[in-house]
Amino acid sequence: MIDESELSYTLFPVGHLTKAQVRERAIELGLRTATKPDSQDVCFISKTGGRETFLGKRIPFRPAQVVTQDGEVAGAVQAIELVTIGQRRGIGIPGGQPKQYVVDVDTDAARVVIGDESQLYCNSQFVERVTWAYRSDVERLTTTPDVLVQSSAHGTPHPATLRIVEDRTVEVAWVDKQRRIAPGQSVVFYDVTNSFVLGGGIACAHSRL
Repeated sequence: MIDESELSYTLFPVGHLTKAQVRERAIELGLRTATKPDSQDVCFISKTGGRETFLGKRIPFRPAQVVTQDGEVAGAVQAIELVTIGQRRGIGIPGGQPKQYVVDVDTDAARVVIGDESQLYCNSQFVERVTWAYRSDVERLTTTPDVLVQSSAHGTPHPATLRIVEDRTVEVAWVDKQRRIAPGQSVVFYDVTNSFVLGGGIACAHSRL
């Protein structure tokens, strides 16, 4: 995260060019990476081992129960560290049933809670460790829903209002209900035209249905 004081003396040498223009220039210069395909994956996680192998070498995995909203045991997973909000596959429940999604991950209790898709949606989401790129606009942005919020690299930005809870924590109040963002995932705030970044932070476990 880079704040406005750091941005004030940061230079982006090709910031005025599109990716296509950069590639054209690279071809003109004869750079061997000019036509190299875009990277779509995390480069340090191999396709053969995947994230399970990568993380397994660095942290201990713990088994966990998979339970319904009523606390009924529905299955089990071998590694709660590999489970995330919204996940549907690989959660240890038999097939042939209505679709079930992970709606909560309680690492302390070693418990994964499942439910139907509707339980993934919420009215607001808390974001912590917020860094502002344009702090002077914050007060204005908390009065009207003229902020766009995005939580994945290829996700769609959605309109919301920001409410400052404390210095580096905000509540994102969605104009329309959205899927809960998994704790630990990056959240980025854009201006209403989706032209520049206002700031961003990390999603918390708390949300309001």
